[in-house]
Amino acid sequence: MHVSDILAAKRGEQVHTVRPDESIGNLVQRLRLERIGALVVSEQGNTVDGIISERDVAHGLAEHGADVLNRKVRDLMTGAVTTCPPGETLAHVAKLMTHRRIRHIPIVEGKKLVGIVSIGDVVRYRLDELELEQSVLRDYAVARQ
Repeated sequence: MHVSDILAAKRGEQVHTVRPDESIGNLVQRLRLERIGALVVSEQGNTVDGIISERDVAHGLAEHGADVLNRKVRDLMTGAVTTCPPGETLAHVAKLMTHRRIRHIPIVEGKKLVGIVSIGDVVRYRLDELELEQSVLRDYAVARQ
């Protein structure tokens, strides 16, 4: 399975982005309202300038206290973002997430943002694959009896 398979299944959904000059207070509200754990930081809405997650906000809160809500996204975002193309395998993405200890990977084609994959997406689709394999093996075992 490839990242493009996950994106095709998520197609009705847009890629949520936030501008770097947005306040952390507004970011936190968007994360809550959209029930997501990270936003791609993008000045134009179709490129990847960074990424900001709940974890970044928690670290900012520990460092700056309640004043963190008045800071800008650019102050807390991760600028060096791990991305991958839509043709990448799910196994590769899972490995990247595990080794780099990240939960979200923006998907880019050329330099254009086309989606985002979360660890939840990877686990869900991997479980679907395993269930299908198990079903096929069970059917094969029954047919051989």
